[in-house]
Amino acid sequence: MGFAQFMASSLGRGVRIAAGLVFLAWGLFLGGGILPIVLGVVFVAVGALDVCLLAPLFGAPLKGADVRVKAH
Repeated sequence: MGFAQFMASSLGRGVRIAAGLVFLAWGLFLGGGILPIVLGVVFVAVGALDVCLLAPLFGAPLKGADVRVKAH
């Protein structure tokens, strides 16, 4: 559950949002095409909405708030 805890933390959310912005810049300004734009939107959205789409694969809740509650 360490992965889910990191992704639910402020740093984890910031990393997802930053990665999304990088993907968006790549797609929009560096000619990366539509795939990086879509990935960028997804990463920014999941970071802003405090969800981790991969957490259920590790047996953790989807919502970051639920992960933080379980951690205490």
